Amino acid sequence: MPAQPLIDFEKLDLARPSFGLDEVRKYCKQRGRFEMLDGIVRFDANDPVCVGFKDVRADAWWAADHIPGRPIFPGALQCEGAAQLATYDFLKRRGRDDDLFLGFAGMDSVRFRGLVAPPARLVLAVRLLKARGPVFIYDAQAFVERRLVFEGQIIGSAV
Repeated sequence: MPAQPLIDFEKLDLARPSFGLDEVRKYCKQRGRFEMLDGIVRFDANDPVCVGFKDVRADAWWAADHIPGRPIFPGALQCEGAAQLATYDFLKRRGRDDDLFLGFAGMDSVRFRGLVAPPARLVLAVRLLKARGPVFIYDAQAFVERRLVFEGQIIGSAV
């Protein structure tokens, strides 16, 4: 059974992100084809939920091959986007550390609940559950047109 949404879409302005790609790059080191965040819709240090987005395009590097004639945004890349958003949130909360690289340490309870086909804005939301030193656990969800398409837990750690 799907979890309750982490976000209230009525309180978000998806057309006007708070931060763009330049801000994301301050905290996430992935570049080029592996940048899975295009911007941040909401970050508040007093709220454990952070919201970002990825614009899923038909001319993206994966689209011609996954699946030919019917591009579907890979679930693994949705997970990567959630991990990048969790990294952004974690580092922004604790203060940027250019020497610290956070990597995927694991995932739990991942479920894909719908297809993501271009063009689409994939709205990602993460909620901090636990952080201890350079290790964190976040609940994660992704939505297309307010419909839940992915959920799970993201675990990250310094590598």
